[in-house]
Amino acid sequence: MTLKYQKLIIYTDGGARGNPGPAGVGVVIYDERNNKLAEVSEYIGKATNNQAEYNAVIAALKKAKQLRAEDIKVYLDSELVCQQLNQKYKIKNKDLAPLFVKIWNLSIGFKKITYHHIPREQNQEADRLANLAMDNSI
Repeated sequence: MTLKYQKLIIYTDGGARGNPGPAGVGVVIYDERNNKLAEVSEYIGKATNNQAEYNAVIAALKKAKQLRAEDIKVYLDSELVCQQLNQKYKIKNKDLAPLFVKIWNLSIGFKKITYHHIPREQNQEADRLANLAMDNSI
């Protein structure tokens, strides 16, 4: 039986070398006691930085569903993506709209999801995992 976690704290990061270029995502998931539960480091192929940031959130939500979370706080260092997910900025890029819809659909079933923008310095672990994915793809 899989444990069920009421609340999760998630850090996500996505990056691309070349923009667009080879891209990767990194995700670190903690429980509310700050115990690390999971990591994701995944190469996603050619993408822009913003597409990679969205894909990192998608990977995080999929993992949170596996962990049967109910309430999640997602921290990311992309202000644009954070504000779009919080519906404060419009999505003008046609390539990001389907990714937003995917996140919206993955959000169904969670009681609460909040997105928070943080400085890059506070997102080093997720950044390391995203870079590791890009490094391992070369």
